[in-house]
Amino acid sequence: MQIPLVDYLVLGDEPHLQANECTNCGARFFGRRNACAHCGHREFKPVRVSDTGTLRTFSIVYRAAPTIPTPYVSAIVLTDDGTSVRSNLINIEPDPAKISLGMKVKLDTYVVGTDDDGQEAVAFGYAPA
Repeated sequence: MQIPLVDYLVLGDEPHLQANECTNCGARFFGRRNACAHCGHREFKPVRVSDTGTLRTFSIVYRAAPTIPTPYVSAIVLTDDGTSVRSNLINIEPDPAKISLGMKVKLDTYVVGTDDDGQEAVAFGYAPA
């Protein structure tokens, strides 16, 4: 059994992210919202976020909480449908010479932990496409 680490990660045959889209202006948000931060409208609809995108910016993190392995790459991805996603860049060496702005990336999932009953917690990241 697997459970997503965040509510907006949908697991299954085709793991994907699901955003809440404002029905007035189309702004997208992850997680629960009472009102749109862009236009103030209060109605949203769930939408599937594109699995592919482009690396917009990144930072290599060398210091983190004691249990978090470093270094890792923190990134912002602009998906092909225009959604901005904050995530980690995975399956690539955390070396600025190997990472380039504008590189194509694809959503991927990975197990971050397993409890005593064998239930796996699953996170997402973006890997080079």
